[in-house]
Amino acid sequence: MRYYSTNGKAPVADLRKAVVKGLAEDRGLYMPERIQQLPAAFFESMGTFVEVAQAVADAFFGEDVPAAELHRIVAETLSFDCPVREVEPGIYALELFHGPTLAFKDVGARFMARLLQHFLVGKDEVHVLVATSGDTGSAVANGFLGVDGIRVHVLYPKGKVSPIQECQFTTLGKNITALEIDGTFDDCQALVKAAFMDEELNRALRLTSANSINVARFLPQAFYYFWAYAQLKKLGKADNVVCCVPSGNFGNICAALFGHRMGLPIKRFIAANNANSVFYEFLGTGEYRPRPSVRTIANAMDVGDPSNFARIWDLYGHDVDAIRKDISGATYSDEQIASTIKDCFARTGYLLDPHGACGYRALKEGLRHGEVGFFCETAHPAKFKDTVEGIIGTSVDIPERLAAFMNGTKQAVSLPKDFVSFKEYLLTL
Repeated sequence: MRYYSTNGKAPVADLRKAVVKGLAEDRGLYMPERIQQLPAAFFESMGTFVEVAQAVADAFFGEDVPAAELHRIVAETLSFDCPVREVEPGIYALELFHGPTLAFKDVGARFMARLLQHFLVGKDEVHVLVATSGDTGSAVANGFLGVDGIRVHVLYPKGKVSPIQECQFTTLGKNITALEIDGTFDDCQALVKAAFMDEELNRALRLTSANSINVARFLPQAFYYFWAYAQLKKLGKADNVVCCVPSGNFGNICAALFGHRMGLPIKRFIAANNANSVFYEFLGTGEYRPRPSVRTIANAMDVGDPSNFARIWDLYGHDVDAIRKDISGATYSDEQIASTIKDCFARTGYLLDPHGACGYRALKEGLRHGEVGFFCETAHPAKFKDTVEGIIGTSVDIPERLAAFMNGTKQAVSLPKDFVSFKEYLLTL
């Protein structure tokens, strides 16, 4: 498979280059030249989560990775399930928080770590740069922890991630370094992109990214949507399926849209935003106007210039009406998110995290007669313990895996948000 840049000014790349480089030379995001359709028979008998994911991975990566190796990578990635649970009639939660860091990004991070290692056998050390507004950092740090030949640098905005999220990537040591940036997530993301474009840095170091700008990070997230459909099909609920995705950098819903192009029979999609409503406004006006992010209680979605908008724009041929046909939007304030968590818990006993609350509410408000919907519950509510407890007025149990991170000692390098300081740090490595 060949990959081209969304900016259209870089040479096409093979999978190895797209994964190892992360970002194209013209600052564009890599896109596959074609999207392979899955046969109708696949949807009739979809098998286990691993079997479903292996078939999807074959369609994405099978031309470039031997089948046995690719299937091994998928099997090692999916050592946990992502069940669908009914919250109330017609509304299901796709629980994506059963992985090592209790967040949906575990699959993409674990898959990418293994695929990158496959391409780097016997090569020089690689430095992975990743910006995080919360869950990406912990998933990538834990997915790459102890992997030979790879050093990870997690850039996160000072004071703008939850304490538990911070513990998950600042206490690991080994090949993981946390960089506490005095700025916003958008500042962190800008530093990562600037590093890829700096010729001196790229002569000195082999750099790649594990954000969803990397094809190996975002594409495996399509596994989730095929598996959700398979589970709903077993329940006899697979007709007129609507999918709602809480969206920040838009990698997750972008993967779902790729699945749709592969034949996944989902009727339509809803992108749920917090107060960072750039995409929601784009759907209304037809103009994309990024701006600085604002801080919310759904912090992993605090993104004012979502990178993967470029992929969605490209996927739909720069046609806003075509996008509107498949995707609607919603946006919620902190007060609306909090009231949604409280109301859902009181009525159903299901405890949402702030991000899942956006997805649940958008789905509940947007579902039409005769439709069945699922929303992505993207992280365990205990990752936002103080916030959620303050909303529901009772304690939230912390899973044992999560509590273990909190016993570690914080190790972080503090940096201002200017590129000169970040570059100087990297050149000392």
